[in-house]
Amino acid sequence: GPDPETEKAQFIEEVRAAVLGQNYNAYWLDLECVGGTRSEKNRDLYCMADVYRGAGVTLIMLGKSAEGENECWRVWGERIWTMPEALLSHRLCYKFRDREEVTPLSLFQLANLAYTHYSTEQAIINAYSGKDPLERLERLTLLKSAIWQRGAADLAPGVAPPPSKPDMIGETPVTDGAYKAQRVYALMGFFEHRIHPNRFEGDLHALVRLSMANDNDRIVERMVSMLPSTTTEEMACWYSDNDIYGAKLWDILPEIQVAGITENGALVVDGCRAAAIRWKDFPEVGFVTPDSLKRSIVGFVPYLSWPIITAGLGIVTTNRVGGVTLIVIGVALLMISPWLFVFSQSGRIVSAQPWFIGVKGVISIAEAERRLYGATTKKHFPRMYFTPSGSQFSEPEQGTERGGSPTQYDDAKLADSSGPDAGHIYTLIDTCSSTMYYFRAKRPPTVCVFAGREGGLGRFVLCSERCNINELHKESVLRMPMEISQKMELCGWVALG
Repeated sequence: GPDPETEKAQFIEEVRAAVLGQNYNAYWLDLECVGGTRSEKNRDLYCMADVYRGAGVTLIMLGKSAEGENECWRVWGERIWTMPEALLSHRLCYKFRDREEVTPLSLFQLANLAYTHYSTEQAIINAYSGKDPLERLERLTLLKSAIWQRGAADLAPGVAPPPSKPDMIGETPVTDGAYKAQRVYALMGFFEHRIHPNRFEGDLHALVRLSMANDNDRIVERMVSMLPSTTTEEMACWYSDNDIYGAKLWDILPEIQVAGITENGALVVDGCRAAAIRWKDFPEVGFVTPDSLKRSIVGFVPYLSWPIITAGLGIVTTNRVGGVTLIVIGVALLMISPWLFVFSQSGRIVSAQPWFIGVKGVISIAEAERRLYGATTKKHFPRMYFTPSGSQFSEPEQGTERGGSPTQYDDAKLADSSGPDAGHIYTLIDTCSSTMYYFRAKRPPTVCVFAGREGGLGRFVLCSERCNINELHKESVLRMPMEISQKMELCGWVALG
């Protein structure tokens, strides 16, 4: 076949002839117009969306139809930049290299020909065609998902990149490959505020900068509150494309603000509330029960045992029968005092000292109640509860009551005994709301951060500490009552990496 320079020149002539055939006297072609130096290419990428918006028509140049029309459309549709090319243009046409005709193209026709992720891309096409408008955040989220599903924007086979050319001030030409964050740069054309490209930054670093530039959307802040179904060591812990609880980005109301990003890719988060998780042992928890005359009397009776015994000993020499009777009554009260004390404290807990207590493995509600509040009578008010949707093991009760099913204890115990699967099983006990949660994590979390709200519950991020780099690492996310956040400490800047 022809050498790359000949192939490139031939391709440019084909484009020129097609443009002149449509009675246009000017055109923009990336092979000819994208700058060769770093500053020129950065500027061209920054303005790429303006090129599509300002053009009278965008011509899609496909390969040779003899190689298969479906294959030509598939190759074109897998490129990253096809979404902004199609959606930001006023009018679309396409042409095969081995055909003369230039054919008009609608967005619906384009979706059927070139796009394979039908549900996502069809929703985007409907939104931009006016058929089914979407809210701004939902539309941007779908665009991000569609662009992230595409591969690198490579040139067609046999077409070489344009030769680099130094500018007038002696700047070195750009000779390396594609930008690492080109997916973000393709996405930013749909945002109100754009960022200047940087060849050496990655997708996540650029995504944070883009989110900070468009603070109304707060995309990254919403991602912090989400728990993805799968994670990898290479992916930043705050990043999420989905949520195991089924929430979308627009469902979450963030309570934090991203103030920056470190060189390691960690988010600098401001305005969050946090609390430590205790792993050492079960503390002595102060609690309050409702006032009850019966329990108050029963709780006071044990304190009479020693005065009665003392009185009996005092009169036993003068009144043997009366003294012995008092001594027997006092000893009997002394013997049943433990049960009387338990009964006096067996009421419903109105409020308790707030603690987050972590346990490695799975413990039952009865065991947690015993360790926190001591022994109870056989018939007592429940003191700890499961939640219907608080963690990945939560299940609602069957019926009309709003509560968590006890079967989640058996499910968590079975999962714990079946071996580690993306981490160990841990139990988190919250004494403030009297709830228990089972969750998976690779490392035991030591800090709980209140990050957002969704579905009437708070999103609490459980983090482990990386002391060597002074960062927190997200291990899991739980959905807990929002009043817990009022008991947490307001923190300054926190690095979440």
